[in-house]
Amino acid sequence: MNKTIKTVLLIAGIILIAYGIYTMIQPEAQVSIGDLDLVEAQDNTNAYITIAIGVVALALGLVKGKS
Repeated sequence: MNKTIKTVLLIAGIILIAYGIYTMIQPEAQVSIGDLDLVEAQDNTNAYITIAIGVVALALGLVKGKS
């Protein structure tokens, strides 16, 4: 695999994992108007998918092959 492709996969994998973790732990949206509190329930499905794609990209970037 080309060295440039490996580098791009490693960087993309790290960015995707970091973004997935950030979206998983970010505070949920909350709006308070007087006595009325609106809280949006957080769905972490997209965060899990983003982390999984990042792990796959990272693994592909670390695979040793002919350079």
